[in-house]
Amino acid sequence: MSRAMLTLRSTAEREQAIQWVRKAPTGSRVEFKGPSRSVDQNSRFWAMLTDVAVQGRINDRRFNTEQWKTMFMAAYAEERGLEIKHLPALNRAGMIPCGRSSSDLSVSEMSELMEWIAAWGAENGIKFHDQEELEDA
Repeated sequence: MSRAMLTLRSTAEREQAIQWVRKAPTGSRVEFKGPSRSVDQNSRFWAMLTDVAVQGRINDRRFNTEQWKTMFMAAYAEERGLEIKHLPALNRAGMIPCGRSSSDLSVSEMSELMEWIAAWGAENGIKFHDQEELEDA
């Protein structure tokens, strides 16, 4: 087996993982991750990015949601001391950050990232829609 992945939801899946570990050749790599982000977290994440894209600016410049996502992911990784690689742009005009995908974040990591975005937003005058809903209640 060259690659395999299981999401541990039952005793049978846990037993399958144990069997794979027992049969794995020496030098095999095993990675354990927390539960991946929820659908609700994903929806809130993109809503937050949209709010930032509409209201936020850096040096008077606007950015789209994908650009903000890249900037927040890089800043979050840097703050947590995670490795951030930069690759040369194909046109040789600068560098491109390369790192983890937001879809690879666990539930707790996504919560931390959204708290980080909310804190950045508070410092930069961003009004998030979910805050407005709480204030209206």
